[in-house]
Amino acid sequence: MWGTAAAVVTGLTGVLIFQGATGGADGGTGDGGGRKPVASHASTAQLRTTGDGSGASLGRRDAERFSMLGLTWTDPGAHVAGRVEVRTRALDTRKWSPWLRLDGNSGQGENGAARGGTEPAWVGPSDGVEARVVSDRGTSAGLPAGLRLDMVDPGTGGAGGVEPAAFAVEATDEPTTEPSVSTEPQPEITSDPPVTPDPEPTTEQPVSESPSASESPSTDPGTPSASPSPSVTVTPTPTDTAPPAPPSTMPRPPITSRAGWGADESISPEEPGYLPGGKIKAVVVHHTAESNAYTCAEAPAVVRGIYAYHVKQLGWKDIGYNFLVDKCGTVYEGRKGGVDRPVQGAHAYGFNAETVGISVLGTYTDAAPPQAALLSVARIAAWKLGQYGVDPAGTTTLTAGDVGTNYFRKSWAKGAQLSFPVIHGHRDGYNTQCPGDAFYNQLATVRTLAAGPVTGLSVKSLTGAGSSGGKYYTKAGITVNWSATTPSVLIKQYALLVDGKAVATTSGTTTSATASLAVGTHTVAVRATHLSGRATTSTAVTVIAETTVPAFTVKPSLALRAGTVNTAAVPVKLSWKATDGAALKEVRLASPAKTYGPTTTSASHTAASAVATTWKLTAYDYAGNAASASVSGTPVILQESSAVKSGTWAAKSSSSYLGGKSYSSSSKNASLTWTFTGRSAAWVVSRASTSGQAYVYVDGAKVATVDLRSATTKYRDALWTKTWSSSAKHTVKVVVVGTSGRPTVTTDGLVYLK
Repeated sequence: MWGTAAAVVTGLTGVLIFQGATGGADGGTGDGGGRKPVASHASTAQLRTTGDGSGASLGRRDAERFSMLGLTWTDPGAHVAGRVEVRTRALDTRKWSPWLRLDGNSGQGENGAARGGTEPAWVGPSDGVEARVVSDRGTSAGLPAGLRLDMVDPGTGGAGGVEPAAFAVEATDEPTTEPSVSTEPQPEITSDPPVTPDPEPTTEQPVSESPSASESPSTDPGTPSASPSPSVTVTPTPTDTAPPAPPSTMPRPPITSRAGWGADESISPEEPGYLPGGKIKAVVVHHTAESNAYTCAEAPAVVRGIYAYHVKQLGWKDIGYNFLVDKCGTVYEGRKGGVDRPVQGAHAYGFNAETVGISVLGTYTDAAPPQAALLSVARIAAWKLGQYGVDPAGTTTLTAGDVGTNYFRKSWAKGAQLSFPVIHGHRDGYNTQCPGDAFYNQLATVRTLAAGPVTGLSVKSLTGAGSSGGKYYTKAGITVNWSATTPSVLIKQYALLVDGKAVATTSGTTTSATASLAVGTHTVAVRATHLSGRATTSTAVTVIAETTVPAFTVKPSLALRAGTVNTAAVPVKLSWKATDGAALKEVRLASPAKTYGPTTTSASHTAASAVATTWKLTAYDYAGNAASASVSGTPVILQESSAVKSGTWAAKSSSSYLGGKSYSSSSKNASLTWTFTGRSAAWVVSRASTSGQAYVYVDGAKVATVDLRSATTKYRDALWTKTWSSSAKHTVKVVVVGTSGRPTVTTDGLVYLK
């Protein structure tokens, strides 16, 4: 909105991370380590208009060193209706930048301003410039008179500041990649032009009648400026008539003082002005509408550049903003008069008399300021509003000091009573894009940060407790861990609640606390208190404290199972069943180390033959209670040669057999009998496609007919198994069936478990 754009306001993002701003550890005003005032230097160049008045230009040329520039014009009440673009040559690389569009205009500022102008743009150290202006109306009606480019070198911060050097301007022979509007000879750049503000009025403007001076301002525009006197250094201090600095309900954040950023007080010798009612009713959020490419180390120079541009180029009495914030979150004192007093700035024309202005360095149309900067805006706003008991999340009524129209095309008359959010964007009270769409869309977050309550509060985990089915289980002691999206610097304290009662409190930087619970079911939550006093309580979680250990309702048992038998690995099956009165978590086997879920009741393992093995199981519930049980067993291999033979059996040798040998028979009714004392048995055989069948008798009773036929050849195969509830003496007999066409039975022996 070129016709009426002014300083641009800033906006906020969602989840914020605090990065500490500079300043005293106690939140006091930083002094920059004794930095001395830094002198700035300015140079200007007049633009030439085209014959039909539809544009103006400054051809590409050399310039004295500068880092900030802006376009200014004669009438401070006029506006540019068109596109203003510049490009610059970097001092170090000698490369020309792309065209940069200068955003809006600086607003009318305050009465007595010498010139109108765009917002200044930070371009970094440069020594070449080119500019062009095109009216969007196609005639000179869209361009104010006296267009010139103002370039500011804010100095380097050395002792005594930077003295301007003599400089002669010469037009360059470098071709422009895009033609300028005018091809007429261009004017030279002149250094430090005098600023001649309007004469200071001898009488004040009329004051509107109101019931209370604290609620209704007199005229809004600021105090007229006197002509700056560079030869006089004045450091104003609050006078006897200055309003008090009331204590705030919110802590004061670190603030870099004017001395800290190198303010040259000699260029603004006038005494500060204060809000007519002595009370801040709202915060207006801005952006400075310049490049975001500055480094945080350059930020003090950016502030000095804005200061010099406002005072020396536009003729204001001081920098317009009350506070400035860089992208790293450092807060800078703006207009003089005391950061803790209601200093009247020149940042929101028509509403300066009841507001404080905070501006973030940079332009935030497409991207919001970094999280550290957004947090600092919220902290400054909360502190200043807390001095006057104003709710940052509320609304307020402001009296218009002049006629106006805002960005949303709402218009009003002088003296109109208008409702605003207490923290609002510059565009709400002036026809400007400020503070940029991305920043403006985040102002609700700024209000919440400043006013509370704490957001994003939730219990994240419980140490010393297990979780199942949305509930936690513990024996007694727990550590509750939580988090919040609100930065800790804005949180006064946390309280751990058990069944609605606080059992522990912590600082805003601590996110865990411990509690001991009595046996039973409890609700556990966390309450966070914002610095404003607003409290938020997290969703409660259910915690069950119980000390009853799990039980093995089926004791662990061991049995032989089917599979391939080796002397070092006999297949076994471990079985059990564990339960718990609250919630069984798992069952762990000690060796080999295995963990099983609460519904698992058996597992396959192997055990070495002739070795006694103990299998220890421990059942755990989610509270951490545990109970153990075990079973022992020794697998024993009975070779075929130890059996009592009947009928014809032939011995066979092969490394594939157990012990290297086996018995084979094709004679019907040939048999082998083993007797042992144990609780489980498995017959071990060889199998092939020509293998036959055998009957199995246990303790004289036929229990199975086993077919040894297999599509693939197998050795040492435990094909048939039998298990008893307890150990006892048993007899197992295998009898060759003599199956037609495949009568052969080959056996490796019998394994039993004792």
